[in-house]
Amino acid sequence: MNAESWSNQENDAIVAVYFQMLKDDLTGRAYNKAMNNRSLHQSLGRSKGSIEFKNCNTSAALVGFGLPHIIGYQPRFNLQMSLAEAVSRWLATNPSFEASSATAIAQGFADTPPLFFGVPPTMKNAPPPAELSQLEAIARRFDVAGRDERNRSLGKAGEERIFHHERAHLQASGRRDLADKVRWVSQEDGDGAGYDIASFAPNGSPRLIEVKTTNGWERTPFYISRNELEVSDARRHEWSLVRLFDFAREVRAFELRPPLESHVSLMATQYQAAFN
Repeated sequence: MNAESWSNQENDAIVAVYFQMLKDDLTGRAYNKAMNNRSLHQSLGRSKGSIEFKNCNTSAALVGFGLPHIIGYQPRFNLQMSLAEAVSRWLATNPSFEASSATAIAQGFADTPPLFFGVPPTMKNAPPPAELSQLEAIARRFDVAGRDERNRSLGKAGEERIFHHERAHLQASGRRDLADKVRWVSQEDGDGAGYDIASFAPNGSPRLIEVKTTNGWERTPFYISRNELEVSDARRHEWSLVRLFDFAREVRAFELRPPLESHVSLMATQYQAAFN
């Protein structure tokens, strides 16, 4: 067997062990990387160095999937797409993984301090082109944006985080009167308003916030609806998009203001068909 070529069975084996370590890592439980390496070495016949490198490849694949990775296995790129396919198979047979991570972190939001908002992604802070190209290829092939969009518990947890952030920020600014009026619109009225949170700036001007949440890195793609785009255009001085990322670890954020085309590339992913 070619030393550089891993079979589907081998990829499935190392991905399963990796995810078990990742679940322990995210919940603060102890795990033994060396012991897991020895176990895989015995079952697969691969060298310990090869297994370590493949774990780093798996970290890179998870970045492409918009998922957290084990910090101790720094992403190594130029991975084979067959490894990403193994990750996809594991996620398909373990659908509770992402939902449980969002539920676990969504505790005590009312007591958390306000978020720190960083700089949005730009060409200046992009990774090397070859790495970015591979990550984008994984995201497109496995519809990473769609998976985050369908993860209702993740989306709800992100909205809740911003709801409490807005209230805390207004209270800290001496505007408790406004803090009491912040509304979680998507929960109170349902989806369709074109934003999730109705808040205020400290001077009293309205803030309409659409929240997009991912467990992955800051460049994980996301879906935005036609209605959300229309509201962002019609109410561009009030509307903003808050992107939460690395949600399963230590949530970070940045904010995008209209027009969104100045920050992201918008691509049509489906069309409505009407009879002639």
